[in-house]
Amino acid sequence: MSSSNFIKQIVAEDVRTGAVREVVTRFPPEPNGYLHIGHAKSICLNFELADEFRGRTNLRFDDTNPVKEDTEFVEAIKDDVRWLGFEWDELRFASDYFEEMYARAQLLIRKGKAYVCDLTADQIREMRGTLTEPGQESPYRNRSVEENLDLFARMRAGEFKDGEKVLRAKIDMASPNINMRDPVLYRIAHAHHHRTGDSWCIYPMYDFAHPLSDAIEGVTHSICTLEFEDHRPLYDWVIAECEMEATPRQYEFARLNLTNTVMSKRLLKALVEEGVVEGWDDPRMPTIRGMRRRGYTAEALRAFCREIGVAKSNSVVDERMLEHFIREDLKLKAPRTMAVLRPLKVVITNYPEGQVEMLEAENNAENEEMGVRQIPFSREIYIEQDDFMENPPSKYFRLFPGNEVRLKHAYFIKCEEVVKDEAGNVVELRCTYDPETKSGSGFTGRKVKGTIHWVEASQAVPAEFRLFEPLITDEAAESGKPFLECINPNSLAVLQGYVEPGMRDAQGNDKFQFFRHGYFNVDPVLSQEGRPVFNRIVSLKSSFDPGKPQK
Repeated sequence: MSSSNFIKQIVAEDVRTGAVREVVTRFPPEPNGYLHIGHAKSICLNFELADEFRGRTNLRFDDTNPVKEDTEFVEAIKDDVRWLGFEWDELRFASDYFEEMYARAQLLIRKGKAYVCDLTADQIREMRGTLTEPGQESPYRNRSVEENLDLFARMRAGEFKDGEKVLRAKIDMASPNINMRDPVLYRIAHAHHHRTGDSWCIYPMYDFAHPLSDAIEGVTHSICTLEFEDHRPLYDWVIAECEMEATPRQYEFARLNLTNTVMSKRLLKALVEEGVVEGWDDPRMPTIRGMRRRGYTAEALRAFCREIGVAKSNSVVDERMLEHFIREDLKLKAPRTMAVLRPLKVVITNYPEGQVEMLEAENNAENEEMGVRQIPFSREIYIEQDDFMENPPSKYFRLFPGNEVRLKHAYFIKCEEVVKDEAGNVVELRCTYDPETKSGSGFTGRKVKGTIHWVEASQAVPAEFRLFEPLITDEAAESGKPFLECINPNSLAVLQGYVEPGMRDAQGNDKFQFFRHGYFNVDPVLSQEGRPVFNRIVSLKSSFDPGKPQK
């Protein structure tokens, strides 16, 4: 697909015509959870636009709801933005501007553009009207300027309980845009704020705080997702009526929707709080922290965000496209080694007992600069259970009784005997090897159709492998069932197997390509010294075509 970016075209034209002297953007997360892949798209858009046009980008936290916010989320968001490869010009908080926002609200009251309302949240909702019917005016709408100023000051002083009063804009209860029907600008919340402590008990609403913050910071292009398009008239109203010196412009783009992926922070929070996942950094989560732990790279995420482009209409991106970019990023970076996830023991009966030889293996056939390594080989090895069938179908070219295969980097072996336990399960294979068939020796006496991987048994490193599927599939999400009843029971599979001895000391976030299994990342949380845990990032192959247009 060819990426497009209509916002970039707008910015370029503003710069060309001199409509803006310096491009200023911002990334404005609310610190009430961890960032997800959708936020990565917004981060890349804001920071890369400013970088391209030699402008500035602020990281500004919309910390106007102390009930849900925490410094844990602030620090996590800062870390994720830096991990993606970006550095903000200034670190700001909406709470930096609480005093000025309060003064601007007083200005609205003096201009007759705002009033204190005693209606409850439910009453305000009931009187707002519908898309076809106008709303009803509040009985408190015509309070005098003096009374409103007094009540607003007393709200700030803490005289009233939560929900007892709000400050509302006085606009138009018959507006076809429901957002313009006297929206709430301030509410009372007797809650401890992570930065301002208990100095405030009234807090501005997003639609009031956001445009004012943009204007105070001199933001030129306020970029947000499509759900805020209907809020733009209110955004412009606030900036105009509050008589702000700077006049930012809001532009909306389509948010990222990814197949088989939960993209709602509210639902992701539910997964954490209900214990469905291990936490915000669970590798199954589409949070940036979860994707980092799974093994995605910043380079892959940035390349993906650039390629999907910036559009005005909603669409759904195939998750396989994201997987394509991590494969592309890792194929020349990740060492290629062997791991056995479901081990089956093989005894090579004609190999000398007690002998261990070292074989040479390339680290990455597509990147010679990564060199070679030495791997041990002996009489006993482990292979994958899936690489043996006692009664195989036609065109099965791996190991079965009487068949010969190549061991990757080693020799040809032939299955001579199958050992089973009392239940009839295959527990061991007895094989013979041909010493003339050593890999790299130039042997051409005969050919075999199957090549399988293995790990030498005496020095094999026990390892845990975690394989993932989507937490919730699109089919489950569309079933109409409650969200938590749509959890995929197969979203996590934990296997116990072995890796080559050279991987014993692998460090957290080291990445490898395991022959035939895919790309894996050393889990930085669960791994222990001498016993690594590997998260599968992605399988090796995909049917995704990067040149095919997306829906």
